[in-house]
Amino acid sequence: MPNAKRTPAGEALSTLIPDLFRLNSLLFTSGDRLVAGLGLTSARWQILGAIVATERPQPVAWLARDLGAARQNVQRIVNDLERDGLVAFETNPHHRRAQLVVLTAKGRQSFDAAMRLQLPWVNGLADGLSMKDLETVSRVVMVLRGRLEGGEEPDERI
Repeated sequence: MPNAKRTPAGEALSTLIPDLFRLNSLLFTSGDRLVAGLGLTSARWQILGAIVATERPQPVAWLARDLGAARQNVQRIVNDLERDGLVAFETNPHHRRAQLVVLTAKGRQSFDAAMRLQLPWVNGLADGLSMKDLETVSRVVMVLRGRLEGGEEPDERI
């Protein structure tokens, strides 16, 4: 395929991808700094948030799926959170070995404190950005995420 070329959209996305990688890294670094005083990291905060967002307790594998993360990585962090008293494990009536992860009162306090710190930070970060632009970015990210999560692969014939 020596004559194959990117479409204009493919070229634009190719240029955007390294910026998205860098943004992701910067978000995690900023998050780490933001919640360090609470004994959290961005990864721990993210998992606490995933637990808060669920309608009912879930096993680690489901949390990992919802986060788009490897189950082993989520398990390691959940174990650390449990050791620190931020989450607890409960018996899962549907699966003997896949315990349910629940937030403790201490975990809820830590998450709420992190969210209080996040409020002025995120408002400052969003300052000057239009709702229209943010909604467009959100839509594009959701479409790309859906395509990648759906296993949509590029057409090999092109």
